[in-house]
This record gives sequence, C-alpha cells and structure tokens, in this order.
Amino acid sequence: MSRGVPIHSWSGSYYINSEKRWENGMLSLTRTMVHFVSNQSKESLASFRLSRIMEIKMESSSFIFSTLTVLEEGNVKHWFGSLKPNRVVVYNVLEHFWRERLLSPTSEARGAEGQPSKGRELISLVAESQRRLEDTGMVLSHQGEQFDNVMQGLEKIDSDLGVADKLLLELESPAWWPFGKLPWKAHQDAKAEDASRAAAAAASATGKGSGRNKVIASIPAVVNKGGNSDLKPGCLLVLVSSLEVRDTNCQLLHRFERNEVDEIRVHSPYEITVRQRFIGKPDICYRFLSAKMPEAMSVLEMQYKKKVELTSEYCAFKATPVSSPCDTEGPNWNQGLLQKCQETLEVPAGELSQLQVHALQPSVSQAEAQELKQMLMQLKNLALEAETELERQDDVLDDLTSSTDRATMHIEKHTCRMKRLL
Repeated sequence: MSRGVPIHSWSGSYYINSEKRWENGMLSLTRTMVHFVSNQSKESLASFRLSRIMEIKMESSSFIFSTLTVLEEGNVKHWFGSLKPNRVVVYNVLEHFWRERLLSPTSEARGAEGQPSKGRELISLVAESQRRLEDTGMVLSHQGEQFDNVMQGLEKIDSDLGVADKLLLELESPAWWPFGKLPWKAHQDAKAEDASRAAAAAASATGKGSGRNKVIASIPAVVNKGGNSDLKPGCLLVLVSSLEVRDTNCQLLHRFERNEVDEIRVHSPYEITVRQRFIGKPDICYRFLSAKMPEAMSVLEMQYKKKVELTSEYCAFKATPVSSPCDTEGPNWNQGLLQKCQETLEVPAGELSQLQVHALQPSVSQAEAQELKQMLMQLKNLALEAETELERQDDVLDDLTSSTDRATMHIEKHTCRMKRLL
C-alpha cells in the first residue's frame, strides 16, 4: 500500500501563479508530504515535503482574503484559500505536524548523517521497547497498589467480622450470665479509629495517593470537543488512573477517570476519539490528532483494551509504518533498493565496486554494539522486575481469593446466627 495515505484532507482552492487563477481541489496531509489535487483534472497542482517548509502563515491582501500561505525552500510560495471548515483549523494541523517533524530526533539525525545505519535503527527499536516496558511497569505498579488496597479492605472486613462474632456471643449468652456486657467494645472502636488515622497520616506522608497521578505519557495534540471541527492546539496526558485534556497553557479542560471512559475510537495511528456516555444528557467526546499518537497508543491499548475500537478508516494505515510522521516517503523506494542490489550482483567476479566494498563493511559499529548491549541489559532488568511484580501479584490474588472465601463463609454463618436470635 502507498505511503501517501492522507492523515487529514480539506476542500479548498489553490492559486496557480503561472496562469493567474484559482483551482478548486483537495488539500491533504500525509506523514511527510502536503498535496493539493484538482477536482476537475485530478492532477497534483502542488506537492512538497514537510521538511522543505520554511514558514506557514495566515495572510490576506487586497484581492486575497482568509488565505493560508506555505513558504517552501527555494522561496516558492503556495497560496491556499476557501479552506473548509476554516483556515485556522488547517493551520493548526499543518503547523503541528510540521513542528513535530522538525523537533523529531529522527529527523535531526537524518539531516546530519543522512540515512541512519542499521545500528542506529536497532538502537531506536530497543529504546522504543524500553519505553513501552517502562510504561507497562508503571501500570503494573498501580495495579499492585490496588491489590494491596483491596487486601487491606479484606483485613478490615475480617476484623469487623471478629467484632461481630464477639457481639453475637454476648447476645447469645443467657440472661442469667452474671458478668453483663464486657467493656471491650469502646476500647476496640477507639483502637480502630486511631489505627485508621495513623494509616491516613502514613499514606499522606509517603505519598501513596500520588501514585494515581503519575504521568505515563504526555503528547502535544490538536484537540476538538464534541462533533465540531474547531481543532485547537493542546495536549493529551495519559495518567495511571485517568486521561487529561489540557490547552497550550497547561490549563485542565477535562479529566476522564479510568472508569468513565466508555469508548476510544482509533481513526488512524494519529487520530483518536475518547467518549464518555451519559443517559439523558449529551456525551462528553474529545478528538485528538497528534504526530506522536503512536507513542501513547500502546499504553491506551493496555489500559483500555476492552474499550479500544478500530474504525474502517484505520485499515488504510495497517500496511504502513506508524512510528513517526518523519518516515522516508516515496512509492519507488523498495524498487530502487532492489535495483541497487541487482546492480551489485551483476558485477563480474574479482571486480569490487564501491557499493560492494560498502556492503562488506560491518552494518553495526563497535560503539553501537556496546550501546545495544547496555540497552539490552537494561531491558532484561526491566523484564525481570516486571516478572517479579507479576509473581507477587499472583500470590496476592491467591490470598485475595482465600480471604474472600473465608469472609463469605463467616458472613453466612453470622447471618444464620442473627436469624436465630430474631
């Protein structure tokens, strides 16, 4: 499938400077390119890379109103007008992807060194895996805290059941019992209250409550609320227990608690919709478009796996890489590489070309191999820590199961004893 699948498209017009006229068509944004195709002739009137853009501005003049201009390298200026829904939305989206491409470390490396080596590609893959494993570890840590809280609740239930057992023993005692009611109840209540206060103070001192507010991923995005098309710059924060929508000034626009998220629709690797449904009033829905959305998708799929829904629009991106909008684009990239390999193989034996000499050189340098070794060791340590945490949580789950069964049995027994007293 072509790498030119559009991320977003808008209807509008393009000014053809050579013919001094406007042509209606579609302006589309792909991972690395901007295209404008005429509606009438179906020809591409403008096509340029995001990396070649020097400036994006909203301009107007005596005969052009509400236009968007893009200045390309070589002092080539493109004029776009009559953009729908409006030029501000188009400007926000184009400026976001252009800025993120310029700030991408991948693009900086390519600008300085050209095509990355195999070693750098492997290091990039391992670094991405390490980040994903770290995100998974944070989620596992929060899950372990939840298990510990449930275990503490069951211990409290078990203590209350012990109190209930003593009360029932007192009620079941015959009237002629000479000792009357024992004074342990007030002492037990005071002790339980002191214990709860101490636990609350310890939790606030150690910062256990802040674990829910740990930020797993923070990505810049173009955001709109509901079904409108007013896309504005903002950011999406993926926390351990919630999702937060913020504007460019980091002001909170909305917070989705983890149990409030009803649906996450994936329209493309760069665009998602988060929805919270209500009965009797409108749903709360936010749409996010971001060049760094793939970095957050793995966490969202893990935290909200039963609520993530892939749309039909997403199928167009299945066969294409989604790691970054800075990928090399071009329909004949694979064919050119294959042709180079064939040309190398056609060289007669005993005559080494420059391309063959380059191919005989090691694809991974010693420094890159050493860096890979260290990163793989860190990855192994993270995996071992995750395995240890999973084993601990398995033991806690076994304890939770046995404690729940024991509490259920005691509750049923106490219920029968209370019925006999009535």
